[in-house]
Amino acid sequence: MKRLILLLLLCACTLAHAQFRPATVHEGIPDPDATHLFAHRDTCDLLLDFYAAAPGAGPCADSLRKPVIIHVFGGAFVTGRRNFPDDKVWYRQLADAGYHVAAIEYRLGLKGVRVKPNLSALPVLRDAIQMAVDDLYAATNYLIDHAEELKIDPSRIIVSGSSAGAITALQAEWEICNGMEPAGALPAWFNYAGIMAFSGGIFSMDGSVGFRQKPCPILLLHGMADKIVPYTKITLFGNQMAGSDALARKLDGMGANFQIIRFRDAGHEISVSMPRNLPEELRFLEENVVRGVYRPLDATVKDSAIPDPGWAHLDFRDLYRN
Repeated sequence: MKRLILLLLLCACTLAHAQFRPATVHEGIPDPDATHLFAHRDTCDLLLDFYAAAPGAGPCADSLRKPVIIHVFGGAFVTGRRNFPDDKVWYRQLADAGYHVAAIEYRLGLKGVRVKPNLSALPVLRDAIQMAVDDLYAATNYLIDHAEELKIDPSRIIVSGSSAGAITALQAEWEICNGMEPAGALPAWFNYAGIMAFSGGIFSMDGSVGFRQKPCPILLLHGMADKIVPYTKITLFGNQMAGSDALARKLDGMGANFQIIRFRDAGHEISVSMPRNLPEELRFLEENVVRGVYRPLDATVKDSAIPDPGWAHLDFRDLYRN
């Protein structure tokens, strides 16, 4: 029982991602084109870095307003940053392909928080996830309100997330689709145009994860041997963490426009594989999102060239050993 609760807690925290992700040395790390304050909070101000789409690039090359990708970093809801060097290179790659990018900060709801390994930890986890979702909604509203000056198409706002950020992105869309109260912070007409989730899941304290209405197009990428954020699902006393495989089954059953790439033998390293999977991401963005093509895909691949950073195959016992 204790181990099950610890695992459920850890699945959403993705502690290994925060502690062990190494920096890659790049020459000429790109800087954002601008940095904007998008929300005032009691404890901090929240910023986003904006990378402007290259003129004449991408499927919306002739449009005055371009799609924007909001990226939510990973880090266990404990740590992380919007400007990790590898991510900044990826942001500029997306911008060069014709997409604005907004790399956002959010409040880290588990930073400095001690939780006991029992059921009392689950509301703490839920609140940390919700805090991140609320900040994502605030960033979304900022981009909608400033769409004209930033040359954004507000009907094509996409969210990408890594690990804890992927949980945030998927949770935000799930709340919209189920008409949950926090989603009321967004305009009534709004939904995201797409979600890209790298090693993510959805956490529910109200039974099995489900969707009352079809979500926007979703791209799921997940290691099948991931022991940090579950590839399948964990259910305990009405609480559930649904990973990419469980979500794919739900989405397939309702005829949703989604894609899943399952990485055989891979662990949590998929959470930081965004630059390596750029061709698949751009194909999803252009066809499923921008052109609105119904293009479901369920692929299992083995990519031995994806670096294994060592921490990616740890489990909760390794992480709590010290």
